Amino acid sequence: MDESIKDSPMPPPKRPTVPTVSRIFDDGSIVELVYDPIKRATAFAIWQDHTWSIAPGYVCSTGERLIPFSSNNNLIKNEVVLFASRPEEYGSEHDLLADIQSFVHRYADLSASFEQVATYYVILTWLYNAFNELPYLRLRGDFGTGKTRTLLTIGSLCYKAFFASGASTVSPIFHILDAFGGTLVFDEADFRFSDERSEIVKVLNNGNLRGIPVLRTMQNRQREYNPQAFHVFGPKIVATRGTYDDKGLESRFITEEMRAGGLRTDIPINLPPSFNEEARAIRNKLLLYRFRHYEHARIDESAANPELEPRLNQVLMPLLSVVQDPALRDELRTVAKQAQTTLVAERGNSIEAHVLEVLAELSANHSVIPVHDVAAAVIERFGREYSRPITNRWIGSVLRVRLGLETYKSNGVYVVPLERNERFIGICRRCGIEVPDAGQAVDVGT
Repeated sequence: MDESIKDSPMPPPKRPTVPTVSRIFDDGSIVELVYDPIKRATAFAIWQDHTWSIAPGYVCSTGERLIPFSSNNNLIKNEVVLFASRPEEYGSEHDLLADIQSFVHRYADLSASFEQVATYYVILTWLYNAFNELPYLRLRGDFGTGKTRTLLTIGSLCYKAFFASGASTVSPIFHILDAFGGTLVFDEADFRFSDERSEIVKVLNNGNLRGIPVLRTMQNRQREYNPQAFHVFGPKIVATRGTYDDKGLESRFITEEMRAGGLRTDIPINLPPSFNEEARAIRNKLLLYRFRHYEHARIDESAANPELEPRLNQVLMPLLSVVQDPALRDELRTVAKQAQTTLVAERGNSIEAHVLEVLAELSANHSVIPVHDVAAAVIERFGREYSRPITNRWIGSVLRVRLGLETYKSNGVYVVPLERNERFIGICRRCGIEVPDAGQAVDVGT
């Protein structure tokens, strides 16, 4: 055997390369993909030791080599997903907020308070993965009210904004959000067909809370079915004509009702050629803001409002945590209170609320109530509002399944016990129904 071949050293193993859009490390380093549309080139902006640099790749301490997605990627070169081109200095935080609000005001017609909300929401998108829950923005109105223009204006400033519409199929949205992360900007999010509507509702329901992916069944090369988790957590801005049936989903939105009657006279009918350059310049400033502020982005527990339901506090607190203006904080709390009032009113028109209202009155004199008495009272008071028959079985199902109240059989009839039932009292309060004092209840035989 040739000794020179025998003793020649083995070449070092190649480091695996991983196409990457963004990565945050435990030591505070951050890697972000940037795209220069003039040079048609991608690279990494790297934040390390409180300074930034541009590099073609990044080698992790584990030996893993990160490379940016190719500039030939259709989503990048066609600017379906928007990136900064490089970090740029922005002056003070106040200066940056003024730049964002000025841009939004120049191209979109919004109420003064929502214009400020949108300004801070843009900031929140650049820090969003420092939080575990997020609110959504929604523009609601008929065609011709400026929804699409406003989506484009706000979305153009957001972190890794991904633009889609109701004309898109839903499947690519799962894949793109999982691969790129960032902000989903969705126009005409009502959908015409119920199956598509159901799919986008899954994205919206799972996308405001970290750690709850959407599971979909995929086929591998061997044609075997392999369930895959798609992570859809992130900020979302949507435009709709109406509301969603899911009241839980409705509670996640901060909504602007778009006004009919045309745009302000100082807003250009057509976007100027400078629009994209202006938006990119602000995104560049926001990238440097992300680098400097991500490490310190945290939930401000003092922003919680005890008058609000836990869900509304949950979705509002991340936005309040980046809002420094006390007046705007108060306005956001007012918006949340109005949303809570609306939710309570809508709950009050449901079969659950009608059953609770009857139970609350009956509980003034009885602590154990026959289900058939509840059904009879609902029929007498609300029967005309329902197209379906109100039966004992249906009311029993509402009590057990929808309200979670226990029923049991006593002397041949089903009854619901209410004495000192904290769940019953809590549900009544959520629907705006007064509950008599526990001392008024008197047990009766059945």
